[in-house]
Amino acid sequence: MSVRFESRPDLARNDVGLVKASTWDVGTPERLGATVGAIRRAWAARDWPHPGLLSYTVHAGEDGKTLFHYSQWSDERAYQDFFRHGRDERNAEIDAAVPGIRRLGLHTYEPYRSGTAEGDEREPGCVVIVDVEFDGADPARQRDWVDTVFEALGTDPAPAPGGISAHFHVSTDGTRVLNYAEWENAEAHVAALAAPGDGIGASTPQWERVQSYPGMTGGGVHRYAPALSLRPATGA
Repeated sequence: MSVRFESRPDLARNDVGLVKASTWDVGTPERLGATVGAIRRAWAARDWPHPGLLSYTVHAGEDGKTLFHYSQWSDERAYQDFFRHGRDERNAEIDAAVPGIRRLGLHTYEPYRSGTAEGDEREPGCVVIVDVEFDGADPARQRDWVDTVFEALGTDPAPAPGGISAHFHVSTDGTRVLNYAEWENAEAHVAALAAPGDGIGASTPQWERVQSYPGMTGGGVHRYAPALSLRPATGA
């Protein structure tokens, strides 16, 4: 199968068993652009590597130096098979084009809950990645925190107008939650953060429960611009 270039991944597909997410630090805006180009060439020059890889997406950090990688997989076995037989050749070509890339870790997630306004066909100009870390492994706590966010979203009297969708993932080790949020543009997200309240969301008891949830130890919020999204040219 050849490679097909898309504007964004299909975050609503129901055949995704796992998501792999990682960040690369390439150092400068110039190297960031060169790395995206190298990734494009390395993948376009080869057949799609594995039927269990459903999509591969890269976003360029607002900081000018980081790339966020998001790949959808059928299951862990598919990823491990790709890791053994298809990953090194591509990465070697990318590293030859842009030496010194720092790969900052890889986390494995399962999709849990998504929220998108019905019929919303806006194309995102910005992707906001929200990482939440907890003080130990507890799958029930991960899901309860996400459910608490959805309660807050559903009762917010003035939801931010620039938000398009939110896709929550829980890590397989029970310690993290990742929200892949699509926004019209970065300015809309900045405006939402500047509105009254602590972060995204109005000053409501529901949002207070989200922000003061027991056991949260860290995390972060990072904005990215869509850069590259790939999928197999045939099949699902």
